[in-house]
Amino acid sequence: QRQPVESGGGLVEAGGSLTLSCVMPENLRRITVMGWYRQVPGQQRELVARRLSALRTHYSDSVKGRFTISVDNAKNTMYLQMNSLKPDDTATYYCNTHPALYTWGVGTQVTVSL
Repeated sequence: QRQPVESGGGLVEAGGSLTLSCVMPENLRRITVMGWYRQVPGQQRELVARRLSALRTHYSDSVKGRFTISVDNAKNTMYLQMNSLKPDDTATYYCNTHPALYTWGVGTQVTVSL
């Protein structure tokens, strides 16, 4: 069962920063598009950032200018640098391909307090 493993979440005050990590189950060079998603209980999972290449990234309007996606191919790891966090960013964050092809991991919880 191919499943990403997310980590790095936590509790942070508004305006703070966190960096999430995602170890993918295969060599990143074999993945065309990878993405970060988030989900709030009772709501659908939403794609907040996706990466086709170092020069081709896309962010949802809600995180644009604050979140940055990057990768370390040697570690099969994708990162999400999150700055200027807001309470509305509180969610469980997941990584996967886009569209999602792997079994979803357990995610990592991000909680932003006022």
